[in-house]
Formats: sequence, C-alpha cells, structure tokens
Amino acid sequence: MDEPDHRNRLDAMVQGVLGTGMDRPDGPEKVTGSATYAHDGQVAGMLHGVMVRATIAKGRLEHIDAQAVEALPGVRAVLHGDRFLRNPAQGTANEAPVQGSRDIAYLGQPVALVVADRFEQARHGAQSVTLRYSEESASVAPDAETAEVPDKKQSSAGDLAAAMDRAAFCVDAVYTTPGHNSAAMEPHAAIAAWEGDLLTVRASCQMLKYNVNELADALGVDPEHVRILSPFVGGGFGSKLGISPETVAAALAARALGQPVAVALSRQQVFEATMRRSETRQHIRLAADAEGRLTGIGHEALVSNLEGEDFSEPVTQATPFLYRGENRLIGHRISRVNRTCAGSVRAPGEAVGVTALEIAMDELATAAGIDPVDLRRRNIPERDPGEDRPFSSHMLRAALDDGAAAFGWENRPQGGARQGDWLAGCGMSSASRVNMIGKSSARVTLHPDGTALVETDMTDIGTGTYAILNQIAAEMLGLPPARVKVRLGDSDLPKSAGSGGSWGASSAGSSVFLACERIRQDIAERCGCDEGTLTLKDGMAIADNRARPLAQVLAGAPLQAEGEIDKGKTSEAVRQATFGAFFAEVAVNAVTGETRLRRMHGSFAAGRILNAKTARSQCLGGMTFGIGMALTEELIHDPRDGHIVNHDLAEYHLPVNADVPQLSVNLLEERDPWANPMQAKGIGELGICGAGACIVNAIHDATGIRVRHLPATLDKLLEGLDRLDDLG
Repeated sequence: MDEPDHRNRLDAMVQGVLGTGMDRPDGPEKVTGSATYAHDGQVAGMLHGVMVRATIAKGRLEHIDAQAVEALPGVRAVLHGDRFLRNPAQGTANEAPVQGSRDIAYLGQPVALVVADRFEQARHGAQSVTLRYSEESASVAPDAETAEVPDKKQSSAGDLAAAMDRAAFCVDAVYTTPGHNSAAMEPHAAIAAWEGDLLTVRASCQMLKYNVNELADALGVDPEHVRILSPFVGGGFGSKLGISPETVAAALAARALGQPVAVALSRQQVFEATMRRSETRQHIRLAADAEGRLTGIGHEALVSNLEGEDFSEPVTQATPFLYRGENRLIGHRISRVNRTCAGSVRAPGEAVGVTALEIAMDELATAAGIDPVDLRRRNIPERDPGEDRPFSSHMLRAALDDGAAAFGWENRPQGGARQGDWLAGCGMSSASRVNMIGKSSARVTLHPDGTALVETDMTDIGTGTYAILNQIAAEMLGLPPARVKVRLGDSDLPKSAGSGGSWGASSAGSSVFLACERIRQDIAERCGCDEGTLTLKDGMAIADNRARPLAQVLAGAPLQAEGEIDKGKTSEAVRQATFGAFFAEVAVNAVTGETRLRRMHGSFAAGRILNAKTARSQCLGGMTFGIGMALTEELIHDPRDGHIVNHDLAEYHLPVNADVPQLSVNLLEERDPWANPMQAKGIGELGICGAGACIVNAIHDATGIRVRHLPATLDKLLEGLDRLDDLG
C-alpha cells in the first residue's frame, strides 16, 4: 500500500455478516475435543522425547553419560549436538536462533533429548542423565552500570532538564515491572515425521512463513522440504512466534531414528526454555505548566536479555506520540544476563511502558490537582510529536469521553471512602498501541455450487481467525457464512504474516479481501457491469436490476484468485496507532492490604471491527492480563543462579475467576483509510496496554499509597495502611 485506500468498499457490501458477533465456526470442534492441537495428531509408530535441561547458569557441557541411560528399558537414544537450539527464535527471525548444546547460557537451557518407546520411559531417562560441566561465573541480575546503550534506541529534543526546572508541576520517579510469562493454555509440543527427505511437523506455532525457514535453517535442509501443520494453537501471546527447541529436537530425533518423534514440554519447561517478558526499570520525568499541559517527557528504560539476542523489550514504543511536550528524552539500555531468553509477550513494549507512563500521569494529575481524564485530554497532540507527522486517525479523546460516560466517572465513589474494613477508590488510564501490517497472501476459490474456500497459512491462536476470514469472504462474495470454508495453519498454503503484533487480522484479512475483490471484478465482467455497481447477496449476482444465481454466472467452472498485501509508504507517511481508555473501581482491605477489583471498563478504537464478539473477547483478555500485571503476576528469579523459582501455574499467580469481576467493553466506530483496504486495525493487544495502571491508580485513590513497583501485592500496601491507622 502506497496510498490511503478511501474506497471503503466493505461499507457498500450488503450480505450483513461482517462486523457482527458471529459465532466461531471452529467453536464446536474445540468444545467437543475434535480440534487437533499439536500433540493431538499422534501417528503410528511414534516415539516420545523428553528434553534434558542444564542445571547451571553458565559454563560448558563437557560430558553426557548417554550410555547408562540408553541401557534403560524402552530408551532408544540420547541425542545432543550443535543443531540443538539454545533458545527459541525471536518473532519474524526467519532464520535459526543460536544453536549448540555445549555452551550453557542459562539454567534450564535444553541440552539433550532422551527418546523412548513410551513417554514415561523417556521422562525417566531424562531424569537419569548425568551431566558434567566446566562452570563459569554467571551474571544473573540486570546491571545498569554494564548495560549496552544502542544508538538507534535513543532520542531527544529540546532541553528536558530545563523544562523540569521551569515546570509548575512535575514527576520524577522510577517504576519497575517484573518479568512475565505468556502462560498459554497449550504447552509447546511438536510431532516430527520424515518421508525420505520431506519433513512434516505438527507443532504449536504462530508464524508458519517464518517458522519453516527457521526450522529448515536449524536442520540444514531446504525449506521446500519442510511442512508445518498448526491448524489449532492453544494460545501463544508471543511465546510461539519463533521456532522452539522441542520442534528442532523432535525433527533431529525423527531423522536419526527413522520413526516419528513427539516432544512435549512440561509446564516447568515452558517457563524455563521458551520466552519471558523482560523485567523493566523505568525512569519517567514529566514536566507541566500551570494548566497541566506537558512541556517535557523523559522515559528511560533498562531491560535484559541473553548475550547474542537482538530483541529487547521496546518499553518506550508509545511514549514519543502518546502525549504532547516539546522537550523529550527517550533512553534504552540492555543488560546481558544468564536468564531464560527474553522475547515478545503480548503487546511487547506498551504493555509495560504505557502502564508505567500512565501511573506517572496519575501522579502528575494529583500534583496539579487536575482530574486525571481532563489532564489527558489537555495533552493529546495534534501531530506525532516524536516525528512531526500527522496521525492517520486519532481516537484517544473519543475513548476517554466514552469510557468516562460508561463508567460514570463524574459520579464515581469518593476516593478513600471507608466501607467497613474496606477503602474504595477509582482510577483510570489511557491505552495506546502501534498499528502495523505485514506481507500476507491468501487464495480464495468460488465454486459453482455457491460455496467458497479461503486458504492461507495464517494461524488461529484463539483469536477468532477462522471466524473473521469467513466473514470477510462471505461479505465480499455475498454468501451465507455456512457456505464458506476456511483452511489455516498449513505451511503449504499461501504465505501470511502470521499471528503476532496485532497485525494478523488486518494483514491476512486484507489479503482475503483483495482476492475476493478480484473474483468480484471477474463476476462483474461476466455480468457486463462495473464492479462498483455489482451486488452479491445470498448466492445471487445482481447487476442492472437483473439477478442471476452465481452458479449460472460461473457456468460450471470455479473462480480462483490470490490476494497479497504488504506495507508501503502509508506506514511511513503517517503515525498509525490504536487508542483506548480504562476505568476501574477497587476496594482495599485496611487490615490485610488485599485488593479487590470491583468493576472495570474499557473503551477502544481499532478501525473497523470485523467481529464484535471476537474483538470484545480480545479486549476482555487484555484487561485480564492487566489485572494480573497490576496485582499478582511476576517471575521470580533465584539471585544465586538466575533460575525461575515460580515456574508453574501453581506459583506463577495468574488471575482466576475470583479476581476478575464483570468487565465491560465498548468498541468505538472508526474507519482509517491509511491502515489497509478494510480500514481495520489490530485490537488483540490494545486491551492490555495501560490496563494495569488504572487499577494501581485506583489503589492510590483508595489509600493514598502510590505503588511504583508492580505488582501491587499486599506487602507493598501494609506499611502505608499502618500509617493510615496511626493517623486515623
């Protein structure tokens, strides 16, 4: 796309399917258990593999006692070597990550695979392997003094220090967020089988176009000889963007033993050997004049990752454009540590960066005595202040106004009101997320019997891809949704952008739209009319007041077309972003420090909404992520060796039903011609960006205690509550 698409063709369609809350076509398969996830596609003669993990944080693996383990009942082999992965590939890497099982970079790193006839035998073998190392001194905690300072991630304008000196009101504080785990419901798994030099892998992957190349590179084979099947993925949240150690290990073992091999990671292995979100230390400075208008913003972040990894949590991604302020400073440092690899976890960057910024904005509102909603309204920029370019569209004010009205912000309970042992309070925050598109292709076939087939290697990670691609094709071709079939998750199909970065729906959806548009043009030519005047509805083609069945127009032969979209100049000419606003009411127990979220609302603008039900579900999921970030979730690393202490769902405290009240969501009407031909934007990650801040801000409203180090667990509130009792 080089120019904004103002045609807005979808609004002229009449089937009435797109945008509705249509049920997911794949729903019955999932609830009845007939949907085949990675480890469900078991094949005849399949062996089982279990990963062996390093028990030191840094060093070299000198010896593996394979002979003793291979003598155990059922054990076929103990495999290791230079092609094993140190850690997963980063999203869109398109090549193998660091390989080799000898050099140890973190405790829990996969170093070998035990393969046996039965899973229990393989697990016993893996637990019995003796490893001998030469151990080295490890760096297990982020260190600001030795951190790297990448030039491309620093920027400044004006004089922030002078702005802070002149400010009528200012904030200068440090905020920290802990590491997070994606904790997807389906653990990572792969089943690999070779037929000659052709490899087929059933795996849990988000981006097959890239994953095929990553796997082929890791194995040293031609990508044309690799096929990945991921028709259903039980959640990803970034943890399955790149190819993971179990997939490569399964393929290596299947090739070595001449039989299919399955490797499924335990929950503990998922925590230790896939991706974590980096912890962050964020120094935020805000300078405002007497009217609360920002004159300066500083946002400097320290994050961590393994040596040799290019990815670092883009904490400040939204800061340059979210609010006004002519004096600006963005800083980014990367500390190299011997911990599990850091990578993309849902909404990398904004999830933690906007959260800290929005807590700081609440502090500024308190200091200036300005309503938090009004403070944000006053600081909405007319142009992107960081790059001085226009916004493609800007819906923050609309989201703030809509959210405030829906929540009843003007009539909210008085902050700090005591209700028995509980203190009530309300808080709010803005939401923002960059909007992107990726190169994506799809093939659509319209059959003479009035059915259509949509094919792309795009994945459905629980987000509703099967539904929205069905709806796009049904709307464009004038068919009932039951007449449209969608095939996904097969790398032999046309290459899509994959699921990630909130670009899946807009990228894959646009390619389906363009393929259908070509079919419509062909139908229009056969009907002797312009495509713009052609109406397709309920299997009928209507042109010049004449209605003909599609079967008659097709004359017994199918119509097939491929559509492809790629980012172009529109991604550079304007700032594209999605916006929203969160509102929450909490009660904090004045005796125990326990926080209970009573209600929470989000209003979001993300271009055209393709499916009202799946979009709302994505927002609900993002808000639930925010609840976890604010109150419970944190990876805890042992300070001695850096290993993750709480590496399972018993100790990594995700929000459960009792933590989540009835959440409400409003989806705002928006069209953005700069985004793509459908004028839709990504929404999957917007719902987490700043969500935790509104809860932390509500805690402050209730107690006067400002929590700057997340999560806001009761131990961080008790001391302040004791002071309140002393004052009371």
